[in-house]
Amino acid sequence: MMKIAIAGIGGVGGYFGGLLARHYQNSDEVEIYFIARGENETAIRQQGLKIETPGSTFTATPKLVISDPAQVGEVDLLICCTKSYDLEQSITQLKPCISKDTIILPLLNGIDSYERIKAVYPENEVWEGCVYIVSRLTEPGLVTVTGDVNSLFFGSTDGTEARLESALQIFTDAGIKATLSQNIQQTIWEKYLFISTIATLTSYFNTSIGGILAKTENMDLLHSLLSELKQVANAKGIMFPENSTNAIKERMAKLPYETTSSMHTDYQKGKNAEVDSLTGYVVKLGKQLNVPTPTYEKLYTALKNK
Repeated sequence: MMKIAIAGIGGVGGYFGGLLARHYQNSDEVEIYFIARGENETAIRQQGLKIETPGSTFTATPKLVISDPAQVGEVDLLICCTKSYDLEQSITQLKPCISKDTIILPLLNGIDSYERIKAVYPENEVWEGCVYIVSRLTEPGLVTVTGDVNSLFFGSTDGTEARLESALQIFTDAGIKATLSQNIQQTIWEKYLFISTIATLTSYFNTSIGGILAKTENMDLLHSLLSELKQVANAKGIMFPENSTNAIKERMAKLPYETTSSMHTDYQKGKNAEVDSLTGYVVKLGKQLNVPTPTYEKLYTALKNK
């Protein structure tokens, strides 16, 4: 029996965990557990997790939804979908789920999740991953997906090939658009190039992605951020395709006008935001690598003071 736990049942964990829970609800081979808290845990326990997408609505019921990891027990695969600022705290609290054989797969917005998890669990197999999706936990027990982008990429430079292939099969069988990336570092950096700049700008200007595209001054800042982040990435040995800036603008233009970043949504709600992972980390890396990031520094300072 393969035991999979999803920690953090928000927009990302709820959608991908929901697909897994729906498909494997009566399976003798795979068990899906949700680790959730508060009203969300209560709502899912009472009526399942409802997922609304532009094409369909379904309700998923995991084997168990609980806030206490000890009641889940040790699992084969732990998928972490918590916020990046909570990572150390949450991964430590999840210790009852983690044996020496547990694989940990973070699906977070930053690019330093692997190192941060390895610092806490150096003996474990830690994979890397990222997702492209616009989804929110709109109320307890309800995940709403907008747009038609919902893909998951994962991989590992030193992971067990058979276990990676097995996970890919489990994901795709559940209807997840999953890709086992042969160069996951490149994949994650390409996602980061998009999400870091978008999250920073939508939060700084307090506007949607459509609002960014609508003003020349906003686009000038976007170009500056992209240029600085690419230089930092280059210093790390990551190269982007020639057309990457245009590709990002095209991806932005395809999204509904009112689409925004989860970081901007957190700012609007007065909640803790992922500014250190999505904006500050570029400044930090720039200093380490002697690459100037003046635009990122200016916006990071402004966002920290919001």
